[in-house]
Amino acid sequence: MGEIKSVRTPLTDEVVKSLRAGDAVEITGLIYTARDLAHKRLTESLQKGENLPFNIMGAVIYYVGPSPAKPGRVIGSCGPTTSYRMDVYTPSLLAAGLKGMIGKGNRSPEVIEALKRYCGVYFAAVGGAAALLAQRVRAARVVAYDDLGPEALQELEVENFPVIVVNDCYGADLYKEGVRRYKREG
Repeated sequence: MGEIKSVRTPLTDEVVKSLRAGDAVEITGLIYTARDLAHKRLTESLQKGENLPFNIMGAVIYYVGPSPAKPGRVIGSCGPTTSYRMDVYTPSLLAAGLKGMIGKGNRSPEVIEALKRYCGVYFAAVGGAAALLAQRVRAARVVAYDDLGPEALQELEVENFPVIVVNDCYGADLYKEGVRRYKREG
């Protein structure tokens, strides 16, 4: 693995264009948590022409439902959830200004095409490292959909949050490249 790139949110087109599939990245700044039900509400708001509960321009959404914080902590374990469940909602959020997503697993061809069209990036966080990822969260607060409990939309202040670029804005896919590179013939 080469150098680790550091980026700050909100992401710009220039920053997104500098990231390539396979890059190790540390994110510092604000990111937002959202899972299936929060995504449904966000896209319904967009369809109705309503304002979103956060500034989506250049934003990064982390697909996570954190566990409750233990005393003295700002957040509980916060590992990534499977991303494909958000695929149906993702192109409209990218069209509205979203620049990055963090999750785990493959994305649909429609999402990969939308990343190219709207200059976005998809990061993977390491699954099974939820307690370690929580150590990179400096602050957390619910900004909307409190009724969804752990799936509420939260704003997280993160510092050097470790991710890997899976899909870049040029159409590259680290998962496909990995399979191709290590596939055994015969």
